[in-house]
Amino acid sequence: MLLGAAVVQGFAGSARPGHAALASTARSAVAMATGNPIGAILEKAGIDMPGPDISGLPPQGVVITGGAGGVGYAYADSFMARGHSVVICDVRDPEAAVAALQQKHAGGSGKVYGCVCDVSKSASVEELGRFAKEKLGTVNHWINNAGINGGRRPFTSLTTATVEAVVNVNLVGVLLCTKVALDLMQAQPGVESNIFNTVGSGVKGGGTPGYATYGATKRGLPQLTDSLVSELEKGVPGYDVAKPAGKVNCHTLSPGMVFTNLLLDDSTPELRKFPFGVLAAQPEEVGEDLVPKILSVTGNGQSVEFLTTDKVLVKFYEKFIEGKKSEYIDDDGNVIKTPGAQYEDNGTRKLY
Repeated sequence: MLLGAAVVQGFAGSARPGHAALASTARSAVAMATGNPIGAILEKAGIDMPGPDISGLPPQGVVITGGAGGVGYAYADSFMARGHSVVICDVRDPEAAVAALQQKHAGGSGKVYGCVCDVSKSASVEELGRFAKEKLGTVNHWINNAGINGGRRPFTSLTTATVEAVVNVNLVGVLLCTKVALDLMQAQPGVESNIFNTVGSGVKGGGTPGYATYGATKRGLPQLTDSLVSELEKGVPGYDVAKPAGKVNCHTLSPGMVFTNLLLDDSTPELRKFPFGVLAAQPEEVGEDLVPKILSVTGNGQSVEFLTTDKVLVKFYEKFIEGKKSEYIDDDGNVIKTPGAQYEDNGTRKLY
């Protein structure tokens, strides 16, 4: 597994590495793996393994920021399919997303509530906390999912307003939401709850050319999470704080590459062919994989991931050894469109 870890770390450390260099690394990795014990892992590992057992879990209350589209919407869909209730918020009115989820899960026990929230504004986030408590009663999981990247372009060509917006949503927003979530969750007697901070390209500290601001914001989230884990477990020396009524854990959440506007905006045919066509997944696939992991997480400071080492190795093996073609991107780097589905101009499939 050391080989796989090295490949994944090299990939995760760079937001959009040169596709030729990454392809070469991938070919070398799978070539080294075949003929070794790890070769057996490449065939099926991480693909057919059963998910965590969450049968018998009582109904949970979940808050998802940026939940009106993309993987946030897929999370909500997956939670509701399992009978859990969600609050989704977005900077734009999530009314259409709420209506779509209500229609899909009509008759089910899971409920959905939507509100407008600008996560970069403290007053707006505080209102989200009040709304969540009112609608859900108990909040078991809070997912800091909202994020923007400011577009793929050189840092020198960005406006200062764009830089500010990315930092405010991706970093300030997570800080504000985490503060409000902690206040809410620690006031829930006898309840153990969880906060998940979404990480992405740049999290390992490698360069993210074209996405410098985005990468910088994502790099800070593991540090924040580690700091909170330590504070929640050990406190802060010199400060005597009363034990809270409810226990809160803090984790990182990594959805990997997902076919959303965040990924496909400003993308090129070459990027879409590789790495997107090899490693990216549809929102529903990510939601169905991660939601059971979120619901079954234990302890504090966990890293919940979709694109695990095993999955990366399997995908590389299928692409570079078996020659498998992407089911989402054609040989010219165009999105393969499903008949009957609707798409944005950038190739993102509309979820509702």
